Amino acid sequence: MAVHVLDRRGKPLMPCTEKRARKLLEAGRARVHRIVPFVIRLTDRAQDDCELQPLRLKIDPGSKTTGFALVQDKAVAGKKTGEVPRAAAVIALLELTHRGRQISQALTARRQMRRRRRNQLRYRAPRFLNRGNQGKGWLPPSLQHRVDTTMAWVKRIQQWAPITALSSEWVRFDTQALQSPEISGIEYQQGTLFGYEVREYLLQKWDRQCAYCKAKDVPLQIEHIHPKARGGSNRISNLTLACACCNQEKVAQPVEDFLKGKPEALRRIQAQAKRPLKDAAAVNATRWALVNMLKATGLPLELSTGGRTKFNRQRLDVPKTHALDAACVGDFTNIENWQRPTLQIKCMGRGSYQRTRLDKFGFPRGHLMRGKRVHGFQTGDLVQASVPTGKKAGVHKGRVAIRATGSFNIQTRQAVVQGISHRYCRVIQRGDGYGYAMERFDSK
Repeated sequence: MAVHVLDRRGKPLMPCTEKRARKLLEAGRARVHRIVPFVIRLTDRAQDDCELQPLRLKIDPGSKTTGFALVQDKAVAGKKTGEVPRAAAVIALLELTHRGRQISQALTARRQMRRRRRNQLRYRAPRFLNRGNQGKGWLPPSLQHRVDTTMAWVKRIQQWAPITALSSEWVRFDTQALQSPEISGIEYQQGTLFGYEVREYLLQKWDRQCAYCKAKDVPLQIEHIHPKARGGSNRISNLTLACACCNQEKVAQPVEDFLKGKPEALRRIQAQAKRPLKDAAAVNATRWALVNMLKATGLPLELSTGGRTKFNRQRLDVPKTHALDAACVGDFTNIENWQRPTLQIKCMGRGSYQRTRLDKFGFPRGHLMRGKRVHGFQTGDLVQASVPTGKKAGVHKGRVAIRATGSFNIQTRQAVVQGISHRYCRVIQRGDGYGYAMERFDSK
C-alpha cells in the first residue's frame, strides 16, 4: 500500500513506499499525520522543492460500493509508429461502501414513529401539502448520501496526493433499452462494445453464477428463460445466465419443463427475473449530480462507459473488483502494478438522534444515554487497549464501541473483544464516520 506524503506546509507530494516512509520516520525527517489511511508529513521539504508527476484519480460509481484507483499516467512513444499510447500505473486502490439502504430504513422507521405519535392526538386537524418545495435537482437522502460520500473522498484524496485529472465511469443504464433492446435501433447493439452493457447487468443481477445449477467461476452464456423459438422476447426480464452444460441441456424447452423436478429452483428463477431495476435506477438518478460536482473541482474530467470498463478489464485480464474496475475506467492501452491491497472503507455514520428504543409495536421501551462521549472516548474511535492481566490480557487494536459503564467493546481484525475497561484504552485516531479494513490481493 502506497503511503501518502505531505510537505511541511501540508501540501501533497508524490506518494512513497512503506519502506521509504519507515526510513523517513526513523531518521526524524517526517511525522505521522494520519494512521488510516497512513499519511506522513515531511519536516524538511516544501512542495516547491519537489518534482511532481501527473496523477489521475479514477472512479467507478455504484449503488452500494464505489471504487477508487489512484494511478500515474505514463506515455511511451512507439518505436515504429511514433504514437504515444497512454498507460496507467496503479498507486492505491480503495473501495467505499455506502449506507444508503440503512438511511432509507431509518427514515421509514422515523416516519412510522411520527405517524403513531400523531394518531394519539384524537382531535388533531388534518394536514396535507405541508412539505416544502425541494427544488430542481433534489435527491432523496439515501441517494444524496452516495454523491456526498463519493465527493468527500475525492476531496480527501486531493489533500493527500497531487491529482491533476479525474476519470469517472459515466454509469448510464438505459432501462428502456434493457427492457426492450429493439427500441433504439441496430446502431445501439453493434460495434466493438456489443453486448457488454447487457451482459454486465446480467452478471450483477444473477450473482455471477449459473441460474440453474449455481455454478461459479465458469464461462456463462446469456440464455432466454422463455425460449425465443417459442415466442420469447429479448427483454431483460427474460434473460438469464447459464453455463454451457445447462444451456445445451435446456435447448428450447420452457423453463417449467426443464425444471419440472426442481420446484424451488423454478420459483427462485421466476422471482429473480421479476426483480426490479433498483440499483440501475439509483445509479441513473445520481449520475448527473456526481458528474456536475466532479466538474466543479476544476480538474480535467474524462467520462467513460461501463462497457468500455469491462472491455478494458477483459482485454488486460484483470480480476473483477470495484477498485480494479475503477482502475480500468477510461481510454488507455496498458495497466501496471494492479496487484495491490485494497483499502476497504465502510460508511458507519456518526450516531443517531434517536434517544429511545422501541418494541415490536412501536412503543418506547428504554432510553439511550444523552452524551456521545464516555471518559473521552466516542464510538468509532480507533483505539489501542493494553490489558495487563486476565483472560483478555494483551494488546487489542481496533474500532471502539463505548458503553456508559466505561466497559468498551473493541472490533479487531479477528473478532470483537468485549468488556475492556476504558483505563486500558488509548486513542490512536478519532472516529470520522468510517470503518477501515485492508484486503490483501489474492493471486488465486
